[in-house]
Amino acid sequence: MKVIFQQYLCHLKGMRIKVKDLSNENIIYINKNGIQYLQFRKLLEYKDILSHAYGCGNDVNYRTVSHTRELSEEEKRQAIQNYENLCNQIGADSKKLIRSKQRHTDRILLVDNLNEASNENEPFDGSITNKPEIVLGTTNADCILMILFDPVKKVLANVHSGWRGTLQRISVKAVNKMKEEFNSNPQDIICCMAPSIRKCHFEVEKDVAELFEKEFQELPYDEFIKKQEDKEKWNIDTILINRRILLNQGLKLENIIDSGICSCCNCHSLHSFRVEREKYGLNALVAKLN
Repeated sequence: MKVIFQQYLCHLKGMRIKVKDLSNENIIYINKNGIQYLQFRKLLEYKDILSHAYGCGNDVNYRTVSHTRELSEEEKRQAIQNYENLCNQIGADSKKLIRSKQRHTDRILLVDNLNEASNENEPFDGSITNKPEIVLGTTNADCILMILFDPVKKVLANVHSGWRGTLQRISVKAVNKMKEEFNSNPQDIICCMAPSIRKCHFEVEKDVAELFEKEFQELPYDEFIKKQEDKEKWNIDTILINRRILLNQGLKLENIIDSGICSCCNCHSLHSFRVEREKYGLNALVAKLN
């Protein structure tokens, strides 16, 4: 019933709902020239070497490809314009944007050359670079998007981790790639997790719950999985799981920063697959080294 009511609120035809101020101790909401986005307060401490923005507003769509229906040329044009608008807010060139070709994989692309990355055909759900001006982009509609940033080695990763990506520990693999390619020290890496679905709404069947139980045996089960009392459903906290496995990887607790924002609870301001279903749009996270 709660989700149905959210669908009604978020998709009244012809109604544009202004994004509420989602600012909190970790996030700041900005509405500049009609472009609405979020930024992490921690990352703003490094604005001389890093720029970033998480575009919000459920009337703004960053989808340029759809696997369920053919997008119109106008939809594609508007999405490209939305990327350009968002990039402009952080002084980034949208023509230098590398958008992940997300298929819920654990593959992370090393972006060393803009042209080579643009011509990449294989799916990848994360990207890493140490090249200034290259813009890394990911999208979500409930999945976790995270920036992994090493201010010492000046290395940036932008990662998409849905529940399948979490099961494959893509966040850990991104840290490992930063270590292998750039000699990053995990204690220097800052991880910021954008708005996503939370335990309150991430409801799964027994088969998925068992996958998580099997994969994360080193974690306290009762902390990240809870069975509902009245039915055969389980709620899973993928944010907590990623925090735990990143801590085990050597990141400092104070450097793992969560937006604390649920995409389902805030469907009036953010896209959410669980709410919008087949009509879901996409939010975008863009970041670059300066």
